[in-house]
Amino acid sequence: MASPYGIKTLIRRTFAQRFALARLSHQPIIGRLIDRMLFDGDDIMYLPRDTVIPVNRRLAPREDLAVPSQVLDYFIEKASYHWIMHFCICRDASHCRTYPVELGCLFMGEAARDINPKFGRRVSKAEALAHTRRCRELGLVHLIGRNKLDSVWLNVGPPDRLLTVCNCCPCCCLWKILPDITPHISAKLTRMPGVSVHVVRDQCTGCGKCRQDVCFVDAIGFEDGRAVIGPECRGCGRCVSVCPSGAITLEVEDPAYVEATVRRISGAVDVSS
Repeated sequence: MASPYGIKTLIRRTFAQRFALARLSHQPIIGRLIDRMLFDGDDIMYLPRDTVIPVNRRLAPREDLAVPSQVLDYFIEKASYHWIMHFCICRDASHCRTYPVELGCLFMGEAARDINPKFGRRVSKAEALAHTRRCRELGLVHLIGRNKLDSVWLNVGPPDRLLTVCNCCPCCCLWKILPDITPHISAKLTRMPGVSVHVVRDQCTGCGKCRQDVCFVDAIGFEDGRAVIGPECRGCGRCVSVCPSGAITLEVEDPAYVEATVRRISGAVDVSS
């Protein structure tokens, strides 16, 4: 049975407390309970925007190098069922004024059939492709994978039959809790395989623009007046887009990174049933 529409009101009223709840996960018993109830079996990753993907200089240039959005295209084509939310639950709960609230998550797979129809609607493959393209054009970053939390609050399942595609903004994203939640849970949200982010130190002017509501996980620090990318980085690439001096680069060290991503997500979620 799908979740009642009233769950939206409950989430709106409690969303601001998500950081405090995340910190509770560091208490061993509570942390194990939260993990088992909301994140068990999760495998989620950010897809950087296509425009920030160059080829690492160590690789031979390839004009046919795949771009991250091809991961979405693959699953949209393969999925038997597509469902778009009428709203982003994170932006709605945060009363976002920067990005459109109506650009909600795309859910794919058999479990999406049971989502409460008041939350959204079933769409065609063409509509799903257009939706994700519009989200990218407006600067939102895709988060894709198996996310048990969605299966829980939507009351649908099983979790391995529900593929989540969130369209995240840096101001409202639920996963801004990553610096606060236990490392065991935060490790379930990763960067794409074969993707890394670096700072070209001699080009960095120390302007600080990359730290102004840009990084989802607070992975950017400063040393000697220059930006430093920490290990918390999930490779979303937003800092690459905003750096005025081009000092931050996102590199692909494996030209088969899209194929590796597809294999990994396919191992966690089946959308074809």
